[in-house]
Amino acid sequence: MRPEPALRTASFADAEQLFGMARLLATSATPRREAFTQVLADILDDPNRYLIVAETDSGLVGYLYGLTHPAFHANGNIGWVEELYVDPGQRGTGLGRRLMERFEECARHTADARYVAVATRRADDFYRAIGYAESATYYKKDLR
Repeated sequence: MRPEPALRTASFADAEQLFGMARLLATSATPRREAFTQVLADILDDPNRYLIVAETDSGLVGYLYGLTHPAFHANGNIGWVEELYVDPGQRGTGLGRRLMERFEECARHTADARYVAVATRRADDFYRAIGYAESATYYKKDLR
């Protein structure tokens, strides 16, 4: 049995592997290297943003990018999962659940978040299986 991937906070040294996974995750846009590098720097510099990676001896096999922010309707802070990627070879092993639980813990304990929300196109069954309920419809308007 292979050991569980270790979870840790990402660093700029993870940029190359994160960029590769972000490109695999993207469905409606293609991440560009220059923009990715700046976004990564912004994420790592903001204490309200969380970038958690899953690592094995052979490299990164997943990541979660989430953030916390205040919301009037929640009477406090909420957590938002922006991106969750798990390598196909790790799917079904509980890694996605572990990444979500780590973010939930961060959101709860460091930001006193009331709840965590996520929008998804492809993972409805996964989120239901880990206790999330459908709550809203997601809309997007391209500004460029």
